This record gives sequence, structure tokens and C-alpha cells, in this order.
Amino acid sequence: MSESPQQRASLLAPMPGDVIAQADIPDPAFAGGAMGVGFGVVPEENTVVAPVSGRITMVADTGHAVGFETADGLQVLLHLGVDTVELKGAPFRLVVAKGDTVQAGGPVGTMDLAAVEAAGKSTVAITVITNSKKRVESLDVRTGRAQAGDPVADALLKAAAPAAPAQAEAAPASSGTSAASSGTAPEAAGAAVEADDGYEGLTGFALQAVRIIDGIGGADNVASVIHCITRVRFYLKDDAKADDAAVADIDGVIDVAKAGGQYQVVIGATVGDVYQEIVKRLPQGAAGDDEAAADPVEKPTTPLGWVKYGFSSLIGVITGSMIPVVGVLAGSGILKGLLGLLVQVGWLVKDSDTNIILNAMADSMFFFLPIIIGFTAAKRLGADPIIVAIIGGVLAYPSIVQLAKHDAPGYHVLHTLLGVNFNAELFGIPISLPLDNAYAYSIFPIIVGAWLASKIEPLLKKWIPAVVHSIFAPLIEIFVISTLLFTVFGPIIMFVSGGVAAGLNWVLAINYAFAGLVIGAFYQCLVIFGLHWAVIPVIAQQLAVHGQSSTINAIVSATMIAQGGGALAFWIKARSAKIRSLAGPATISAFCGVTEPAMYGLNLKYGRAFLTASVGGAAGGLVTGLLNINMYGFAGAFTGFASFVDPTGKDTSSAVNFWIASFVALAVAFVCTYFFGFKEDDFGQGRTVEKVRLGNREAAKKE
Repeated sequence: MSESPQQRASLLAPMPGDVIAQADIPDPAFAGGAMGVGFGVVPEENTVVAPVSGRITMVADTGHAVGFETADGLQVLLHLGVDTVELKGAPFRLVVAKGDTVQAGGPVGTMDLAAVEAAGKSTVAITVITNSKKRVESLDVRTGRAQAGDPVADALLKAAAPAAPAQAEAAPASSGTSAASSGTAPEAAGAAVEADDGYEGLTGFALQAVRIIDGIGGADNVASVIHCITRVRFYLKDDAKADDAAVADIDGVIDVAKAGGQYQVVIGATVGDVYQEIVKRLPQGAAGDDEAAADPVEKPTTPLGWVKYGFSSLIGVITGSMIPVVGVLAGSGILKGLLGLLVQVGWLVKDSDTNIILNAMADSMFFFLPIIIGFTAAKRLGADPIIVAIIGGVLAYPSIVQLAKHDAPGYHVLHTLLGVNFNAELFGIPISLPLDNAYAYSIFPIIVGAWLASKIEPLLKKWIPAVVHSIFAPLIEIFVISTLLFTVFGPIIMFVSGGVAAGLNWVLAINYAFAGLVIGAFYQCLVIFGLHWAVIPVIAQQLAVHGQSSTINAIVSATMIAQGGGALAFWIKARSAKIRSLAGPATISAFCGVTEPAMYGLNLKYGRAFLTASVGGAAGGLVTGLLNINMYGFAGAFTGFASFVDPTGKDTSSAVNFWIASFVALAVAFVCTYFFGFKEDDFGQGRTVEKVRLGNREAAKKE
């Protein structure tokens, strides 16, 4: 970027998407201009380019912020997302380093938009000229759609000479709106004050720190504190004790902002120095690692509010745990569907070595799901991912699967009373292990395990001496949580599953069409919680006794296609390239019989879409019942069409009626989702749940 004879400079869009005015940036400090004039981009793709030409003066350790200094003295900050410091760099892959020289429009790196959204953060890419008060007369921003590297803003520069290199280095890519943040000496943050001010002898950053602490209600009012590129972020015990006006009036403080349960004091380039002085004056443990920090989620006050809060949080944990693996699930689902189709049409022998190896490639993601989801759920809930993944391995361990096939002697009376099949013992305690390896294919038990780990780990951290913590804490955690899952929480889930199976049989006994409507509407809800495995014994019994799955499996097939119809609506209607890139594979996977990518990645994540897709499932199930469709195998959805062909040749209608019911489910789900399931602005508001912080805030001290 070079200054024209008319004293103008151009800034480029750092990412492709919709350019928005500064006032529309979802962060009060940036939106209000406290950090300088600029603009935002609501990105649609992951690519990040340089908004200006110049030298890289700063790259945040977490990768979400980059500072530039241009040849004509402008200091530009590119901030990727809002509050993304808490993501610890996971979504960002930068290809630049401090000291590099870049050209405007040249590559800077990538931001994983799906990961940022899954964490509940805004993806808006913010570009501001941090020394705009010294160097910029005005900034003209052209809002609307732009590609990465398109000129979107023109700055009318002041006639002042460019900042000296030493000054620019002293305040890289940060606000010049105060003396303390424009590269001048630390003393500019506040000279020594008179004795009657109560701050005798204090100067510079120490004076700022003491005044800030007093302004927020004193050191005892601080639960925890972290800092980022531009601001000190406090978690206060009582927000009412803070005097916003007094804090904002402190020399060196640019502004005060409140977001996400944090009391944010915007400072600028010298934030690290002020933070260090603040930490010196706070109780031990407040510097970013206090487990008792205020929960940023506003808690409900009514019983109904708590129910809604709990359910929303649960769905947030489930979707957040699944989002990182949705793509792999989709690919595995497509491969499973294709293999099933090849076997059914006779192009691939079921017991052949080739099919066994290919099936392992397709099925390993599902077989070892507790390990993978244990890892992602632990990261979501703040527990140790490796330990929880190991607990997931316990659930999927081969000998546990074999143990489930046996009966534990001596518990037949208990089995009769409770209706639960006890097939193993643990320390003499009878336990019920699910048949068909349901623990291995389910996500809900291991999510419960991750939640238990998030509660147990802080206690182990306090109780076990540091010198032996790394050895004994994991051992105790694995033992305690695995035992609880096998003896308490797992059986509870299986008991609920048994009730689900009984309920399904009761509905099926009433009327096939009625059952199709009800089961079609709610079956995928069972998938969310892993309770759909309760349906497998019902289907297996029908196949064994009647030689055909004459009811429920045909309905289930329609619900799979309906979820695919919902994802198809995203694929066709959504303008966001990121959403469409996720919707395409999810649609194909659902049509192949694997609905998790469509549900967790799209329909369930955006709320209404799951409901509208379920309406399609109800419609498809109703038609399935009305047409009395029979099914003769397990494989469902479009790739399972051969399962609707009667091998005896007696039933000639089911193979045709299957297509009718399937297209009804697809059409209804697609139309309902297209018109009522989502809006474009929903894509920044997917279901989230706040991450539990367990002494790991120190990793987020740098933004």
C-alpha cells in the first residue's frame, strides 16, 4: 500500500465475504472506534490475506491477530474473530511471522470458520488502523460482498509525517489513541500524582494498574483475570462494584467493554505491561487460573428456565463434540452406503477379504466413536482429552464386547424384577452390558464420562501432590469414571433404552400408519442421545420371527432421507460457501443411511432445521404406514433400496412404494427447511455451551 498524491491509501478485504461497517462489528471496543477506524468482514471461506502491504510487526501467539506497518506509517491490526483468544490458536494456521514483508492481498494464513462457530465465537475479521487519530483524516468503507484482496476502504491521510521506526516498533499494530499506547515512554501512562490522591509515588503502568483495580471494586472483587492483544479481561465476583466511568477516565485506558461475562478494560499496545502490574496486586491464583472464576453464562431464575438452559447446554455439548468429526462421519457414511449397495447388487461378496478391509475403513470411525468423541467432548468441557479418550477405549474394548454376550449367574430373579439382563459383574456388583456393542457405537455414555472428568479433575488437582499427580491422577480418573459408567450411568442409559423399545412396540401395536407418523417424527431424537440402539433388538426380532422388518425399519429409512432433505435445503439455499461445503457431503451421507453429519453439522446445530426435517420424517413415516411397506434387511435410505425387495417374490409393492415414501419424506423435509428452517444470519448463532474452565486460562493470556 502506498500513499497517493491525494494523500489516500487503500485497504483490502482480508477474507471473502460481506464487508460490514465498523459500527456493526460485534465487539463494542472495535465497533465504537476505540481501537481506531476500520471495518469488518463476515467471512464465507477460510482464506486470510494481507489487507495492506508492509512489515509484520506482531503475530499473536494464538494466531488470531496480526499487526502490519506500512511504508507511509500506518499501523494496521487484523483481528480474526471476536474473543477467539480463548480458542488457544486451534482454528488458525498462519504463514507469516514478525519481521516478514508482505504485499497487499498476499497470503497470511487460514481461519477454520467451522471450528470458530462451533466454539460459539463470531468469525468476523476486523481490520483497524490503530494509529488513525494521528494518521487518518477519514475512512470511506464500501460495504457489501467482496472477494479476499478486493479494495474495500479508502483512507484520507493526514499531512503529518510517518511515525519513526522506533516508535512503530514500540507500539506494534495497536491503538494510538492514548499516550500509553502510541509508543511513547511508559511514564506517559501517568505521571507521579500528588499525595492527596492516595497514590503516592506511583507512576506509569503501576499507577494505571492500581487505579484500574480500585475502579473495578478492589482486588477482592476479582475472581480471575487474563489479557489479550488489546485489553485486560476480568471475571468479577460482583459487576455492580465496578465504576465504569471511573475506569474509562483513567489515563491510558481507551474504553470499557462488557461481553461474555467479562469486564474488559481496553488499553492497547501496553496491555501486557499493565497486566503484569495488575497481577502483582491481586490474590494468588487470580492470574488466569482460578477455577472459581465467574461463569460467563447468565443462569436462569425459573424451573422452566433451568430446563431450557439444561437442554440447550446438553445439545450444545453434543453438537460441539461432534462438529470436529462431522466431515469424517460424512465420508465414512458414504463409503458404508456404497459398500452396502455393492453387496446387495452382488458386485461385492460380503465375506470377501476386500469387503472386510473396505468395511473396516468405513466402520472404524463408528466403532471407535467413544474414543474420538471422548477426545472432542473433553476439549469442549475442559477435561483432559487423552484421559477421556482412554475411557472411551474402555467402552469399546474387544473383551468388554465379548463379555456382553454372556449371562452373569445368580441374577435371574433380579432380571425378572427389573427387566434388565445382567451379563457381568464388577466387584460383585451385577452390571448390564448392552448387546450389539452399543457402547462402542454410542456417543452419550462417553459424553457423560467427559462431564464427570470435568468435575473430578479439579478435585484430583487439589488432593494429589504435584510430584506424583501425573501418574496417579489419570489412574484414579480412569478407574472411577469407567466404574461409574459401567455400574451407574451406562445401566441408566440402557434402562431408558429398554423403555424406548417397549414404547416403540406399543406404538407399533396400535396402527402402522399412526406408528409411522409418531416414530417418523421422533426417531432421530433417539439418535441424538444414542438411544436408537434400543431399536436394533426390535428390528432383529421382527426379521427372525416374521422374516421381514415389516414396520419400524422402513419408517427409520424414511427419517434418514428426511434428515438428508433438510441438509439438501442448506446446500441449495445457503449463500455461505462454508455451510454449503458441509451440507453437500452431509446430504449424500444421509441418503446413504448415516444421518449424524446432517444432524450434528447442520439441522440440530441451527435448531429449527431439525424440527422441519423431522416433519419430513413424520410425513415419510405416515406414507410408509399407509402403503404398508415391508422391509427385508437392515440397510436403509436410498442406498438400501434392495432391502425392500421381497426375496420370495410374494411382495411386489414394497420395492415401488419405498420410492414414493422416500420422495415424500425428502420433499416435505426440503420444502419445510428451505422456507422455515433457517435464515442466513443463523449461521453465526449455532447452539453453543460455554466451556468449563479448569485451571487452563493461562493458555489464553495472549490473544
